[in-house]
This record gives sequence, structure tokens and C-alpha cells, in this order.
Amino acid sequence: MIDFSKFEEKVGISFKDKGLLTQAFVHRSYINENKDAGLDHNERLEFLGDAVLELITTEHLFSVYKQKPEGELTSYRAALVNAQTLSQVGTNLGINDFLLLSRGEAKDTGRARQYIIANTIEALIGALYLDQGYESAQKFVTSHIFPLIEELIEQKGFVDSKSLFQEKAQEEDGITPSYKVIKESGPDHDKDFVVGVFLNDKKIASGEGSSKQSAEQDAAKNALVKKGWS
Repeated sequence: MIDFSKFEEKVGISFKDKGLLTQAFVHRSYINENKDAGLDHNERLEFLGDAVLELITTEHLFSVYKQKPEGELTSYRAALVNAQTLSQVGTNLGINDFLLLSRGEAKDTGRARQYIIANTIEALIGALYLDQGYESAQKFVTSHIFPLIEELIEQKGFVDSKSLFQEKAQEEDGITPSYKVIKESGPDHDKDFVVGVFLNDKKIASGEGSSKQSAEQDAAKNALVKKGWS
């Protein structure tokens, strides 16, 4: 079994309930191959952590950016809690070295692994909230996620690509974009979507994501580049 004390040492947290910490790193695929391990997967913790993370982030943005309107704060929050940002945070923390995955999942180091790492960060926040309360979860998020805010703002990583592409398409071409799922794969708990963005019947670009919404954002971002509107 993986020695999670090394992870605790790295992030400066000591869990009271070590079982919660372990569960945060257990992917469903590991359970399918290790039914007698006596472990549960991390999806319920991920569900909780997602909500805790959103509240902590909302509270922080509301307090720090006092002059920003609601729409801009919403964009900042979306950029901070999306899979790409959380995956970056997880990679920085060495999450990959502690994941409990099936042999098949362990071989995949592409986009699917990014989503697993991001989901594990959410599960970890959920586990920390249950183990030590809101303030400890807040401290973790403040230390490891909030430092990315200024970089995201500077690089305009908070921009809603879908809204921007619609605005540009209507302005330049007089057309409202439409989106269509081109491909859907993976089990229910770990879906992957490929979505195309169209102007009339012409496909401009496609994008990929773990949800239709994230795939649409990716498609819009690619379309902005393709049309030279980024």
C-alpha cells in the first residue's frame, strides 16, 4: 500500500482519520480490480470537495476583488476551479505518485489523467473538510490554489471562450454558433466528450472535455484561434 505519510509531510497536513486520506486517492477503476481491498472510491468525497472549494473560492474573490462585478467574479471562479487549474495544482503537489488506479488507468498519462488528478484534488478538499473542518480546507485552498489567481488574470485564463466566440461570430458573421456532440466515450463515472462548434452547417473547430460544457468551452477556444479572433 502507498505510504501517504510522505504526502502529508509534503503538504504540511496530518490527517486524524487516515482512511479518509486514503479514500481521497482511490479511483473507481482501482476498486473494480481490487474488490477485496476494503476501500471505497473517492467520488462522494469529490462531490463534497467540489462544493467546499466553490464556497471557499467565492468567499475569497468576494472579499479581495471588491470593485469587480458579479460576471467577472464568476469567470475568475470558473477559471480557478476548472479541471485544467486543479490538475496543475495536483501535479505541483505530486498527486500522481499517490493515486490508486487500475493497471489500465495507470498506463494512461494523457488528458484522462489530468481529470483524475483534478478530481482527486476535489476529493482531498472534501476529506480535509470532514477530517478537520472548514478552516483547514480553506487554508489548503489558500496555500495551493489562490496563488494562481493573478497569473490567470494576467494571461486572461478566466475568459469565457464560449461567450466570446458567440459575441465575435454575431459581430463578424451575423451567425449564432451551435454545438454538437461528435463523440462520447468512457464509463458513466469518467466520460469524455468531443464537441464540434458550427457556424450554420460549417464546423469551425472541435474540443474535448469530461463534460459537455467543458468540451464546448474547449471547442470555442479552438475556434477563436482558428478564426483569428483570440
